Amino acid sequence: MPRNTRNTSGQDKNEGAMDKAKGRMKEATGALTGNKDKKAEGRADQRSGTAKEKKGKLKDLFK
Repeated sequence: MPRNTRNTSGQDKNEGAMDKAKGRMKEATGALTGNKDKKAEGRADQRSGTAKEKKGKLKDLFK
């Protein structure tokens, strides 16, 4: 039975917040250990999270 893969606006916002938090942790870990790749990965996760949050807010606008 195929599952609906479309997220609601709330799910997008929640996933975005989680990605941003995960990204902050990775960035901090990378900064503490001197791992530039981990730090960059953390920043990328944060940008991805911000985009998901904005997507969720846009969905709210077009309801």
